[in-house]
Parts: sequence; C-alpha cells; structure tokens
Amino acid sequence: MNKSGKSKSSKAWLKEHEDDLYVRQSRAEGYRSRAAYKLLELHEKDRLFKPGMAVVDLGAAPGGWSQVAAKLVQPGGMVLATDILPMDTLEGVEFIQGDFTEQSCYDALLERLGERRLDLVISDMAPNISGMAEIDQPRVMHLVELAVDFAESTLSPGGSLLMKVFQGEGFEDLLQKLRTDYSKVLSRKPDASRSRSREVYLLARAYKG
Repeated sequence: MNKSGKSKSSKAWLKEHEDDLYVRQSRAEGYRSRAAYKLLELHEKDRLFKPGMAVVDLGAAPGGWSQVAAKLVQPGGMVLATDILPMDTLEGVEFIQGDFTEQSCYDALLERLGERRLDLVISDMAPNISGMAEIDQPRVMHLVELAVDFAESTLSPGGSLLMKVFQGEGFEDLLQKLRTDYSKVLSRKPDASRSRSREVYLLARAYKG
C-alpha cells in the first residue's frame, strides 16, 4: 500500500473510532477502553463475578477489563493484572508489567498468588494483527494456549476461564480440550465486538481440576 493509501485507511479507522458508540460511552462513563462493555455484557449474561473472588486479567492494558473486575469482586476480592505494555494505577488492581509469553512474567504472577487459588482467569490478549490469517492465527492460538495452561495451574476446582479467541485453525481442537477439562463451554459474541471482527469469547466454566 502506498503512503497515501495508508493515510486514507488510518483516517477511516480514526473516524470509525470517534463515531463508535462504545468509545463515546467509555469516555463519558470513565472506562479506559470500549472493551469494558464487552466484559460488562458478558457478566450480565453469565454472572462472571462475585464479591470475594480472586481474578487474574491477562493482557490487561489499558485497564478496561480490570476496572470492571475490580468493582465487581469487592468487598474482599482481588484482581491481579498483567500486560507487556505499561498500565496506569487502578484502585483495587495489582499490576505486573511483563511479556506473558516469557517464563519470568508467568513466574511473577505465580509468586504473587502464592498459595491462593483463582476463581476466574480473564484474557483479552491478542497479538499485533498483520491481516494475514496464516501469520495471525498461529500467534493468536499460542497466546490462547498459554492462557489455558495458566488457568489449569492456578484455578480452584469449579473456577472459570474467559478468553478472546479467533475462529480458524486450531479452534476446534481448543474447544475439544476445554470440554474435557471444564463442565461447560460457551461461545459468546458481545454486541460491543465489532461486527467484522472474527473474535469470539469462550467461557469455560466449572474447572474439573
């Protein structure tokens, strides 16, 4: 694409972003990202959060999901968040900056949790998208597999895992694994997901341990 083509596509994205109902709503209501409304909608449908829960938010920056989680697990709950990008401080959220694909970040999360087991792992992680499915899909599935492994290491029996995935190669194998390890697996596409996006959210409930 030439420079002017890139510029046109950037302007089109910016206009769509500025016109987006959820972007405007997030600014008005003080949420850090439009993604907050995806999680709020999923919670309304599936009652993800309860007071006192221990939650880890993977791929948390800029903090929209962590904001929602922190409000809904009080009193008595905890939210531990991580991202490769920095994130401004949020009340009720402990943040660890690091690359979740590296062992050091994984270990830092485990060290912070100590003996505490999780009730819920949420992941909105996604790689930088190139637009080429043969490159993007393996990257997406790698992050998904890491989230699944982390959940299995840290969830209490009966705990849940919510994560963003993209339909494509590896999706059916993932579903099969989750259905083996959890009592129920649900697929959700929140209204706040852009209609053209291939993203869906998988909710795996009642981890069998």
